[in-house]
Amino acid sequence: MKESFFVEKALNNNVLIASHSQYKEVVLIGKGIAFGKKKGDEISTEAVEKMFLLQDAAEQEQYKQILAHVDETFIEVMNDIMTHIGKSVQAPLNEHIHVALTDHIAFALKRIQQGIQISNPFLIETKTLYAKEYAIAEDVIDIIHQKLGVQLPEGEVAFIALHIHSAVTRKNLSEVNQHSQLIHQIIRVIEDSLKIEIDRESIYYMRLIRHLHFAIDRVKKGEKVEESVRLADILRNEYPMHYSLAWKVIKVMQQSLKVPVYDAEAVYLTMHLQRLTAKEESE
Repeated sequence: MKESFFVEKALNNNVLIASHSQYKEVVLIGKGIAFGKKKGDEISTEAVEKMFLLQDAAEQEQYKQILAHVDETFIEVMNDIMTHIGKSVQAPLNEHIHVALTDHIAFALKRIQQGIQISNPFLIETKTLYAKEYAIAEDVIDIIHQKLGVQLPEGEVAFIALHIHSAVTRKNLSEVNQHSQLIHQIIRVIEDSLKIEIDRESIYYMRLIRHLHFAIDRVKKGEKVEESVRLADILRNEYPMHYSLAWKVIKVMQQSLKVPVYDAEAVYLTMHLQRLTAKEESE
């Protein structure tokens, strides 16, 4: 027999905080789950549609404050959204997404009501880097439109995708954002230096973005890629402009990440830059 949940505090008709012998304090979500319930009442597991832990007291308090400013329908929709995300990623999610994404979407809906539009400068990079999360975020936008009748702008897809990626990888959202901002900055440096505008839909751009993504990950983890001195010499002599730019990009990475970058990264980046400009010049 499953152990029972007991009401600690009802947050609204569909959400309550409960105690459990194994999980301690949990948040339970279910249609009408808290209606008429008082502290100490037992909750049937059949009534629970979603359960998550919010062991951090500050997060639990933040979640309570969010719920105080949204209606019951919104919470039902967020429950559908979280369920869809969980099924789509087929991986455990960092429980913080319940607070962070609920807060983000609630604020986005409020901005729409007030006629405030916020652009997302990292939309293309996010779509390229996190294609799976981006596709799930598009589903989230559709769910909101179908159930609440509000069409969030395309920029919100990228913001939501970052929340999903953060929850799946268990990386702090600020770290994920820093990653996207750094890649965006690097692309600007490359375009300014080569005096080109890169086709954001091209396979060369996608390959460059993914290369930068994995390079940043390697640098942050201190992983060293195999270095070929002979290849480095060839590239330095054959493509001096691209080799120089590769080092310029590496300096940008070092300044942003505050860690050293191995020389071998310049070799592989030079090859990507050469392919990119060769493609641009052929058109």
